[in-house]
Amino acid sequence: MPASTPEPAANLPDLVTPAAAGATAGAAAQFSRWLAVAALLGLVLLSLAWELWLAPLRPGGSWLVLKALPLCIPLAGLLKRRMYTYRWLSLLVWLYFIEGVVRAWGDAPPSRWCALAEIALCLLLFAACVLHIRGRQRAASPATQRAAAS
Repeated sequence: MPASTPEPAANLPDLVTPAAAGATAGAAAQFSRWLAVAALLGLVLLSLAWELWLAPLRPGGSWLVLKALPLCIPLAGLLKRRMYTYRWLSLLVWLYFIEGVVRAWGDAPPSRWCALAEIALCLLLFAACVLHIRGRQRAASPATQRAAAS
């Protein structure tokens, strides 16, 4: 019988240590945090400008400008790195995405451009929230493993 040979991957050294993986995940979480804050602020400013100056439903502005208020609530949670805020914001942003799709499909060009910008910001905000959540979970994972081992 031939002797069993170990798998080639078993002989290779670990290229990424758990500490390095945690540091990389932490840096990704930090970057995604600021990306989420920037996208959220962009969405708030776009909502205000859209409904007051760029393409309001009625001349002089409309009450639809109040749609920016719910977007102001999660800003403090994002800045304080509250994981719960990132999670529920990743669900809330889909309401604004739907509004952007509906208005991009049915509105005239000045409003359509704002709707397309809203769609892009919503996708960016969702991606940043997901990256932040995953990055923080990966950063916490090695620490949890070390605590369990000791």
